[in-house]
Amino acid sequence: MSFIETKPDSDFSIHNIPFGIISTAHNAAPRVATRIGDFAVDLSVLAQAGLFSSVVADAQGVFSQPTLNLFMSLGKPVWSATRKHIQKLLSASEATLRDNKDLLERAVFPISTVKTHLPANIGDYTDFYASKEHATNVGIMFRGKENALMPNWTHLPVGYHGRASSVVVSGTELKRPQGQRVVVKGEAPQFGPSLRMDCELEMAFLVGTGNNLGEPITIDNAKDHMFGVVLMNDWSARDIQAWEYVPLGPFLGKNFGTTVSAWVVTMDALEPFLVPGPVQDPKPMAYLAESTASAYDINLESSKYSVISRSNLKYMYWSFAQQLTHHTVNGCNMRTGDLCGSGTISGPTEDSFGSMLELSWSGAKDIQLEDGITRKFLKDNDEMILAGWCEKDGVRVGFGECHGKILPARV
Repeated sequence: MSFIETKPDSDFSIHNIPFGIISTAHNAAPRVATRIGDFAVDLSVLAQAGLFSSVVADAQGVFSQPTLNLFMSLGKPVWSATRKHIQKLLSASEATLRDNKDLLERAVFPISTVKTHLPANIGDYTDFYASKEHATNVGIMFRGKENALMPNWTHLPVGYHGRASSVVVSGTELKRPQGQRVVVKGEAPQFGPSLRMDCELEMAFLVGTGNNLGEPITIDNAKDHMFGVVLMNDWSARDIQAWEYVPLGPFLGKNFGTTVSAWVVTMDALEPFLVPGPVQDPKPMAYLAESTASAYDINLESSKYSVISRSNLKYMYWSFAQQLTHHTVNGCNMRTGDLCGSGTISGPTEDSFGSMLELSWSGAKDIQLEDGITRKFLKDNDEMILAGWCEKDGVRVGFGECHGKILPARV
């Protein structure tokens, strides 16, 4: 228990201790914080008071940074020790912070009074295509049931390189993209705003420590290189994407904006929620073979007025560890702050499909919302909210919201 009150259904109990970047009215400089319940805790203030001297070298410098990159670069032993130390400082039985009224007033803020920022300086962004259900659904729509999955799909985690510069934090509004799209099948493409704007229910991990060029990360130590996980909405202009993606994959249909949640939940916090993943057939090659549970039982929701999809990360065919391992097996060097998305996470039933493309079956049917409202794809000024949480034995660890809004296209 913490001396800071947390509701039973809070995503941010003392069992979580995520990391993020905040600024406040009295201090506009972005700096490192954690969150517990409905409060943000400014770690730079605690560091200035000397409360991290035993776990982080130059803690004040590390936690005064405008991103998590420096902290993430310190490695898993420091991340784990810091999280445990914060749990101790926030526990009801620890007087150090609990009984220091002046320090509490300077370091602890109601979450409604802080501004959150993109948690990392993201150097590179890769999006995978790791949900078999999603890949199968899309394949059926575009190639037919017999050719739904490409021959390579069950042998390796398919991915593509996205645009890191347009990754934004939850709450950022995005303009509807414009580009070439075929409005009438068989006719020439036209230029204009996307008519088939979609959202994607995804998760992503941030690389904490990277690897040297030419030295792959192995499946056995991949988790030690992953700092934590966020919710992610990889907004998609399906009509622009459909016209452009052959032969090199997504481009303008994706790179106009990707939204991530503000608080990074550590791999340590997610460890109690590990479960076996889907059976992989054929068996992965040796470099991708895992000997322990590597899927996470994370409930996921996508909402537009009301919940339109309920899925779970445990459905993902290729694990985060397999994704990172495959990414580097050719010698590719990952760097602190790199972002790797899961791809849309769809489940086995229609109500667990993770995109509007699937829910409307490429626009063939309406998605029913509250009050009789329907959608096939997103309209101007529509908002989407993604949520995710784990729950087991009375312990809840969540991610908060990943919220975005689509504004009209620029004229």
